[in-house]
Amino acid sequence: MSSTRTEAAYLRSVTAFKNPTLDLLHGRFAPFVVAVLSVVFTADRPAVAVADAHAEVAEAIDELRAAGYDTEDDRRIPAGTAREICRGWVRVGWLSLQIEDDVEVYRLSAHAVGALEIAGRAGGGRARVSRSRMRTLLDAVERLARDAESDPERRIELLTAERDALDAEIAALRAGTVDHLDDEHLLEEAENVIHLARELPADFSRVAESIAAMQRDVVSELRRDARPTGDVLREYLERGRQVMQATPEGRAFQGALRLIGDPEHIDDLTEQVHGVLVQPFSRLLTAEQRAELDAIARRVEAGVHEVLTAQRRASHVITAQVRTHDPIRDRQVDDLLRGVMSGLHRWSQTRAPARVDPVRTLPLADVGHLRRSLGSVVPPGAPAPLADDAADVEFVDADTRAWGGPHYAELERYVATLDDGFDLATAFDGVEADSRRPVDLVGLLEIVHRRGLDETDEVSVVSARRPDGSIRRFAFGAVTAARTTRTDADD
Repeated sequence: MSSTRTEAAYLRSVTAFKNPTLDLLHGRFAPFVVAVLSVVFTADRPAVAVADAHAEVAEAIDELRAAGYDTEDDRRIPAGTAREICRGWVRVGWLSLQIEDDVEVYRLSAHAVGALEIAGRAGGGRARVSRSRMRTLLDAVERLARDAESDPERRIELLTAERDALDAEIAALRAGTVDHLDDEHLLEEAENVIHLARELPADFSRVAESIAAMQRDVVSELRRDARPTGDVLREYLERGRQVMQATPEGRAFQGALRLIGDPEHIDDLTEQVHGVLVQPFSRLLTAEQRAELDAIARRVEAGVHEVLTAQRRASHVITAQVRTHDPIRDRQVDDLLRGVMSGLHRWSQTRAPARVDPVRTLPLADVGHLRRSLGSVVPPGAPAPLADDAADVEFVDADTRAWGGPHYAELERYVATLDDGFDLATAFDGVEADSRRPVDLVGLLEIVHRRGLDETDEVSVVSARRPDGSIRRFAFGAVTAARTTRTDADD
């Protein structure tokens, strides 16, 4: 029995509402989801580290609950921790998990981007039929009709008419007979541009997701491919190189990339937007509209980067899978995983504790041959001790050892000859001339500190002699060596 038009329309509607975009918008917690995602993810921040996203979602939940938007009688926030909520959004297709620079990040899916765009457009209340929107539609239809025209003569007529119109406009501008557009019309044009720009992030996300889905399909097909490795290498490596042409979205993006891929085009777009924002009519734009208009170039650049990153990642994954492709090993791993999943399923059906047999069928690691190199058969020994013969030391210009660190050995022997409680400044004056350098003053202070010292409020001043003969004076808090207490047992 054939279905009626109403039934067919209903089935189409049911299918449409299974889309994650509409599921997000008509869900019970839709206002919360849309609000949080729009705050965490922005045009300048399309990817957020997992840990940061969890912290920001938790903070948003606390703020809304503190404001009274989630009570026992009116639950407006889903239950669970921020991590559980974000993982749930991943499962339903609103967020995607990716690895970028060895960091796990969240990104909005194309469905979530589309839902946020719809919610923003509905909340703005500025979508209206205007001259600018109709001109955009008419220009698009005119361009389509011209590009689809197969008769060369007809295309020449259309292009000639377009050129004549441009020449007439140039002549009118030179004659000064063209009226300037009023601010209201320019405002409509700007709103139309903003409306078109809002759809770009979802379009870019759909291209990136289509490439990622194609990558998963190729890897799955490769794992199921039982042909020898040599037969599949050429085919799948070519698919990895031509990953952008493998999906309709990728092929469409390549066409768009010819217009926006050149950095100079992005720079021109940025300059044009900035030129618009300094015009007098821009004062009629709201702060949000000005921000959206200013972010158009960044949105385009971020979208292109997202798609190209997905392309490089897919090509890398496919190439790596092909190079490590081993049908026999893959079948062993698949059989093992299916056995484990089957065992877990049977185990989960039993209420009483059950004995689980250990996994014994893991494939052996194929180590291969280790690299070997022949060296000396003489066992390594300790290096020869350094010579301590001062006569063998030769200096080109002068003995640079005088510029080294403190003479600890000489200073230790000198301090051993002094009485307890000696003054550091007085003791330093009695040091031999070769050991009365600035560094030796530091060394003497270190030795006294190890033995114990007493500090006073007085200031001591000493003169030190550098190896080049120059004199340096130093002032410091007076230091006296601590007195040791001697007992009869010590005597």
